[in-house]
Amino acid sequence: MYRYISSLILILLFGISANAQQAQEIQDSLQYKEKYGIRVGIDLSKPLRTLLDDTYSGIELVGDYRVYNNFYAAAEVGTSKITFEGDNIETFTNGSYIKVGGDYNAYENWLDMQNAIFVGVRYGFSTFSQTLDEYRIYTSSDYFGADIREDNTEATGLTANWAEVMVGIKVEVLNNLFLTANVQLKRRIGQNNPSNFDNLAIPGFGRTYDSSEFGAGFGYSVSYLIPFYKKARD
Repeated sequence: MYRYISSLILILLFGISANAQQAQEIQDSLQYKEKYGIRVGIDLSKPLRTLLDDTYSGIELVGDYRVYNNFYAAAEVGTSKITFEGDNIETFTNGSYIKVGGDYNAYENWLDMQNAIFVGVRYGFSTFSQTLDEYRIYTSSDYFGADIREDNTEATGLTANWAEVMVGIKVEVLNNLFLTANVQLKRRIGQNNPSNFDNLAIPGFGRTYDSSEFGAGFGYSVSYLIPFYKKARD
């Protein structure tokens, strides 16, 4: 009799354990798991501007990695060549830059969506050269015509750094394929200038102005997500 009662208890315990495990498996299967991985791409605005603007040539690669729920580590790296043509001066800038920081997605996605309305911050650093192609000697009268001097003086090893705030939207147009548009507000932190003229353009930062440390920019990129694993939202 004791043997039968023991066997019945074991059967009941096994059944309870099996049902609990089955219920957990069903719950796990119903809980949606979001993709975590690295997203890499290219800023399409830079090649397009290269085709349309004779004074610019550049390329920028973009990437981000989902760290936790709505937080992403992000970076951009690129090169650019910029010719500045002013009323009294013409310069040529050639260099590369990197921007590192993070994004926060403020958009609550529906099930199985990965779109984003994000706010990001970046620290930017650029290394470049500036060439003074030509300049105009100021005179109070143009009676003898403009006095334009060709120079071709190059200053190398120049650097600049800045901080920027970025706001944008990211839309998944195909599985793991995203289009992103953003605008950027930048604030120059520091720079070193050539000895005989100012930096009129900085790769990654853009046009500079004597009266302000601020700048602006925009981007339009296409990127692809390489998923590493899936994880339920905490």
